[in-house]
Amino acid sequence: MATLLLHGDLDHPATLSVPDLRAWPQHRAEVTFDCATNGPQHHVFEGALLRDVISGAGPVFDARRRKDRSRYLLAVSGGDGHHTVLSWAELDDDFCGSPVLLATRLDGAELDGPGSQLVVPSDRCGARYVSAVTHVWFGTLSVPALVGV
Repeated sequence: MATLLLHGDLDHPATLSVPDLRAWPQHRAEVTFDCATNGPQHHVFEGALLRDVISGAGPVFDARRRKDRSRYLLAVSGGDGHHTVLSWAELDDDFCGSPVLLATRLDGAELDGPGSQLVVPSDRCGARYVSAVTHVWFGTLSVPALVGV
């Protein structure tokens, strides 16, 4: 059974299967996006909100400080080597509140075998739809040191 590693700046990193993701409330997204190789795609996804999964893992930021929360990123990797990045502010209800999913079903079919899929319903292009998610990293990037300043 496919699993994903949830890790980074979290109090409770975890390894999660698709059935584990069904422990969170399931949400439905009917989406249309453009796929570079297959043209327009129309699908119905069901799954857990990514913000719920991350919140359940205990992000280490100070939840009372919006500017602290806005510094965090998520890097998502798939079994085919595809990677993408989202900002926590895209998901956080105080900012965009985007209903990004870790899908457990695609067009009614269970994704237990292939693994969950990242679904970004607001995207018109499918580049951030990551299949067979293997890793979700949560954290901040260090500001590079400026040389000669």
